[in-house]
Amino acid sequence: MRKDYNLEKRKFVIGGFIVVIVAIYLCKLFDLQILDDKYSEIAVNNARSTKITHPSRGQIYDRNGKLVVYNEPAYDLVVVPRDVQEFDTLGMCKILRLDRKDFETLWKNMSDPEKNKNYSATTPQPLVQNLDSTTYGHLQETLHRFPGFDIAQRIIRRYNYVSAANVLGNIREVNAEDIERDSDNYYLPGDYTGDMGVEKSYEKYLRGVKGKEIFVRDARGRIVRDEQGKIKYYNDGKDNVDPIAGKDLQLSLDIELQQYCEGLMRGAAQRGQIMHGKRGAIVAIEPKTGEVLALVTSPNYDPAMLVGKDRGKNYAKLVDDGTKPLYDRAIMAAYPPGSTFKPTQGLIFMQEGITNINTSYPCYRGYINKGLKIGCHGHGSPIALQPALATSCNGYFCWGLYYMLKNHKYENLDSAFTVWKNYMVQMGYGYKLNIDLPGESRGFIPNAKFYNDNIGEGKWGANTILSIAIGQGEIMATPLQIANLSATIANRGYYITPHVVKQIRDVGIPKEYTEKHQPSINREYYENVVTGMRMAVTGGTCKNANLPGLEVCGKTGTVQNPHGQDHSVFMGFAPKDDPKIAICVYVENAGFGAQVAVPLGSRIFERYLLGKSRNENDEIVSEDTVSNEIENGANKWSDKWLQERPSVFDKKEVPAQLNPDNTPKQESEKTAHHPSPSDPINGLPQNREQEQAILTQPIVDIFTRYGIYKG
Repeated sequence: MRKDYNLEKRKFVIGGFIVVIVAIYLCKLFDLQILDDKYSEIAVNNARSTKITHPSRGQIYDRNGKLVVYNEPAYDLVVVPRDVQEFDTLGMCKILRLDRKDFETLWKNMSDPEKNKNYSATTPQPLVQNLDSTTYGHLQETLHRFPGFDIAQRIIRRYNYVSAANVLGNIREVNAEDIERDSDNYYLPGDYTGDMGVEKSYEKYLRGVKGKEIFVRDARGRIVRDEQGKIKYYNDGKDNVDPIAGKDLQLSLDIELQQYCEGLMRGAAQRGQIMHGKRGAIVAIEPKTGEVLALVTSPNYDPAMLVGKDRGKNYAKLVDDGTKPLYDRAIMAAYPPGSTFKPTQGLIFMQEGITNINTSYPCYRGYINKGLKIGCHGHGSPIALQPALATSCNGYFCWGLYYMLKNHKYENLDSAFTVWKNYMVQMGYGYKLNIDLPGESRGFIPNAKFYNDNIGEGKWGANTILSIAIGQGEIMATPLQIANLSATIANRGYYITPHVVKQIRDVGIPKEYTEKHQPSINREYYENVVTGMRMAVTGGTCKNANLPGLEVCGKTGTVQNPHGQDHSVFMGFAPKDDPKIAICVYVENAGFGAQVAVPLGSRIFERYLLGKSRNENDEIVSEDTVSNEIENGANKWSDKWLQERPSVFDKKEVPAQLNPDNTPKQESEKTAHHPSPSDPINGLPQNREQEQAILTQPIVDIFTRYGIYKG
């Protein structure tokens, strides 16, 4: 019989096809069982549960080692919605001591993406926060009955002092934006992060490193426990990772000085309250290091208000309060610096060769030139730099800036003004100092372009903007910047960026807070200014700061304010030749600098350097008594000033005559002529209100127009 070769071929084809199929199957099986661990991981994950363990947040101490902020454990009931099975709702309500309706409301809010922006069915979601110890204990015993539920431990901050809320800040739960911006992938829904103050700016140091614990789960998803009831860890706990605690911070603040300064501004501290009083700020700096000894804003509040269940309610109360206690006036408020600005002008004039220590300018009740008058109080004339600082003469500094902007050594007005502006920036004005706190304002120093754009190129000159020479007009500065100027003068020509953290445990301090910034002004000119500021204390406008045993140097400022009474300002440092502290005191609507700010500054020097507080009778008293005495005195002075403020000046001057080299001609007897009040000078302001308009109207016109007027 003949063979059927076609049939033979079919056998081989079919057999080969089967072999290929089997080979593919075996390869896939090998891949699934040997090479690919995907399903192995799924199986393992079904048999284990991973729990993130949060580290202890770093604690915060003051410069002397006093504990300011510490941690306390808190417990929240969390739920992973995907893992939840049918459970005894009434039993859970009984443990939590909640009505079923309240529990259902909590559940609805937790699972509503509109109300819970961090909602995810696969991650732990907070359901009930801040469990008390009894509820926590009952849940620990019965949690195995509620698959998908767990207890999350976190920390809450506690405060040993009702003080420094603006510096310390607080912590809050992260939101969706925080998680989205988190380049380290650190945060998960329900985590907490720093909000305001050093809690925010040093968050990466304070928060620490998370750990994890891996538990064994049974077929029903329950955590497996051994015979003694202890939780059974996966792989005997070898894969667990311990959390690493956050770094402690040591602040540069002296917490007792901080409390004392706050007391001067608003009286006694009150737990759980917004503390009103004077409005303003106090900044104290250690000149040699740039370390901030006190950073006070007023009104302020108890930092403990933003902890616990009432945080949301209290935060809304702080936001709605018309005195703005959340607004840190020490670093955020931009005020006209007033006469505290004058030392910068003296330094620039000497460095640029416009003046020397003996140069004198006329001032008979003010600067008078080409129909412009900027008033001044009575003192000798002509006057040189140091007595001009001592008496806070307006005329001297107005003439100095006038001659600088008119000087032919500069190519034109714009270039002269640019030189002036660059010196101001070197001295820490016009830009942020970059203190280690969020929210700092840059203040404002105009440049030539600003005036060209807002007044018109070729339409402004020295007389147009002359009020900036005495810290008015368009000049804006923060109390921090004013205190930093005081520290720069105390150091005779350098400053270190102000900072509120002295060191980070095991890390040290960032390099930028150790480097010197030196304006290009000779040390000898700073010595001249120091002498003038010392003269202000021994016999000038700051004589109320003259303390036995301390060589205090100071400068007052009375800032004309278009919105009410003048602001009272003082800056100074002590001791003169070995400065330990430089300060700025800025009190809104309090009147003359010598009347309110100087006594406050005097008490701060005495408290920090001598360790005592005294009243006007040289008696040691509490902070509350000191604060009340100063406030009562300020109120009496304010009432008297409103009744007795002068309507005209009792002296008349003539415009100064210039020599060809832009220096003033020798004064004649006619310059000092004293006519009767009924003999006014045409074109000059004849009362205080008109002079105030000259000094403050640019602020109203320009800064209100551009939406940047503050203070």
